[in-house]
Amino acid sequence: MIATVLPWVIAGFALALLLNAWRLFKGPSLPDRILALDTLYINALALLICLGLQWRTALYFEVAMLIGLLGFIGTVVLSKFILRGDIVE
Repeated sequence: MIATVLPWVIAGFALALLLNAWRLFKGPSLPDRILALDTLYINALALLICLGLQWRTALYFEVAMLIGLLGFIGTVVLSKFILRGDIVE
């Protein structure tokens, strides 16, 4: 069952990545672009987990953890930059 559904899930996340990248470059405002970047890294994380399940390797899970950590830190830093105009106080 998983072997038949997993390619469709991977294709869905790949399409979501393309749509997020389009919103990232076309976004009308800076907060829209930051939200698109946040969603982009979450979809990339989900895509890597699905690829790790399909190819049965643990390397993709480790890369997904690293992307999750860096994506969270990036979102916090960009949000702080929008609110205060400076990252370091």
